[in-house]
Amino acid sequence: MIAKEQRQEVALERFAQANPQLLAEIASLSEAEQRQQLEWAFEDEAQEQGVEPWELALRLIAESPEELQAMRLEVHREVAEALGMGWEEYCDFNEIDGPAS
Repeated sequence: MIAKEQRQEVALERFAQANPQLLAEIASLSEAEQRQQLEWAFEDEAQEQGVEPWELALRLIAESPEELQAMRLEVHREVAEALGMGWEEYCDFNEIDGPAS
């Protein structure tokens, strides 16, 4: 599994590799502008798929459906903690079937 700190970067790299036309269109821009355009295109793609950018990132980096599910649950646990909600309460509220703590 890709380290949490590297997930977004790896997802952007994989997104870029899957979109050579986009890379060609932005090739004349500065590195910072290319990065910004790539991030915007990534966010647009997530919106088109009807998911949050973090979900698209996980989809791009997961090596298996099981790994994808494990990473999703990890993100949801972090959100629950940040909100100060218990895991079971969070799962009920968000209609998530997650393993018990």
